[in-house]
Amino acid sequence: MLSTYTYPKFEYRTPPELNGKPKQRHPVVIIGAGPVGLATAIDLAQQGLQVILLDDDDSVSVGSRGVCYAKRTLEVLDRLGCGQALVDKGVTWNVGRTFFDTEEVFNFDLLPDAGHERPGMINLQQYYLEEFLVKRATQLAAIDIRWKHKVSKIEPSKDGVIVVIDTPDGSFSIDADWLVVADGARSPVRRQLGLEIDGKVFQDRFLIADVVMKADFPAERWFWFDPPFHRNQSVLLHRQADSVWRIDFQLGWDADPEEEKKPENVIPRIRAMLGDEREFELEWVSVYTFQCRRMQKFRHGRILFAGDSAHQVSPFGARGGNSGIQDADNLGWKLRAVVEGIASERLLDSYSDERGYAADENLQNSTRSTDFITPKSSTSKIFRNAVLDLAREHAFARSLVNSGRLSVPAFLTESQLNTSDTDLFEGWMMPGAPMDDAPVQVNGLDTWLLRQVSNASHEFTLLVFGTNAIDLPELPWKVSVLRVIQRDGLSNPGDVVDTEGLVARRYDGRSGTVYLLRPDQHVAARWRNFDATALRNALSKALCLI
Repeated sequence: MLSTYTYPKFEYRTPPELNGKPKQRHPVVIIGAGPVGLATAIDLAQQGLQVILLDDDDSVSVGSRGVCYAKRTLEVLDRLGCGQALVDKGVTWNVGRTFFDTEEVFNFDLLPDAGHERPGMINLQQYYLEEFLVKRATQLAAIDIRWKHKVSKIEPSKDGVIVVIDTPDGSFSIDADWLVVADGARSPVRRQLGLEIDGKVFQDRFLIADVVMKADFPAERWFWFDPPFHRNQSVLLHRQADSVWRIDFQLGWDADPEEEKKPENVIPRIRAMLGDEREFELEWVSVYTFQCRRMQKFRHGRILFAGDSAHQVSPFGARGGNSGIQDADNLGWKLRAVVEGIASERLLDSYSDERGYAADENLQNSTRSTDFITPKSSTSKIFRNAVLDLAREHAFARSLVNSGRLSVPAFLTESQLNTSDTDLFEGWMMPGAPMDDAPVQVNGLDTWLLRQVSNASHEFTLLVFGTNAIDLPELPWKVSVLRVIQRDGLSNPGDVVDTEGLVARRYDGRSGTVYLLRPDQHVAARWRNFDATALRNALSKALCLI
């Protein structure tokens, strides 16, 4: 029980399969109604697919768990219809500060450039994220959420999966063309199938203490190495919603988790940090170890793994939940294209390849952060402390300080779905890059570029700079045309007016330039002039049709 949050109870309903309804085959079944499973279900439902979502519980996750949600994740959640709710409830921040003893040695700004709708990061307890996602899912008739439905067995076949389910009213099975597994780090499905997850478990322990208190600290990320209130260890402080503050204390591998969670041991640590005069209340306490591991493949026949069931990272860098939601964003349009017969099943192999690449990037950054934060030898610790000492005075050392490289989207520049440039471009919006946002006007109203692309996000979009006429050829999947007009140019209804010139600057967009954008807002191809044959070939490549 939390003092600042009341857990919802979602209604269990007797499954129709146990009420005499004839057995049906379902296009997509998803296991796990956490953030990743919910995001996947919403994405698919918004594209018109019928989805069954199974969860063995009837509420949201216990404790605040995930806290930080990055700009890219917020943009995905905007497309799912609940990004604004998170931003309104969450704590917005862009600045992080790192201290050695009592002195600041390094700081960063996640959003140094203006002209983006979403901040670099918000902090919000995971139970709120799940609650907002459940609310959005219940608005979509295509989603059948089944609470208190525990999957007990999976029987894969060449053209589908049989899912055996236990409920309070008995057991039954359903047939699925495709199964998405988002059942968490301990994934019973992954274990039942005997699939390995490889990587490293770090021999250290951290105490999470969520504390309710009134404090005038700024909404920033503060990280201490060897502070006077917790010598020879590290501490992390984050502000969350409802005046709840997250404090992480490094404990060391020899710490007894059960002893460390007792209030009589937690409270003195917090008092040493905050001072005896500040009043606070413990909200939630947990002790955790962390790991950096992933499956070799995220697709196994008709079974697709996403989120923590597929990959796990340490919490330093906020890469776990953010990466999982980006899994859903990558998977949704591809699964729909395969289900509807638009693309070959090879497109789902690209899900495994692209998100596997992103997982490797996250694992590498997370491992480096963890090694810096928790050096495993006296030599490593001497080096770490020397870097922190030098960072006080020397800029070159500040780039070496690593208290957690924060989550950023993956640039899928090596993806097989890309069409390589044949023209010269400047900037970073190359094929495989996630789109940058920018302020624009449409029909005289101020808005944002990504919101205009998201209006067509279930299809591909052709972003066209200038007023040249575009005659689309016959294509294997719908492509929407979105024109970008300079501020002083003549525009038609629906055109995007580049009010500050940032779209042209960030996309190196001259008159005649065109971009082919994927449904997940990654660049698929770009040209200086429109060519119908080049467009058809690029779209076919992005769908694995050639």
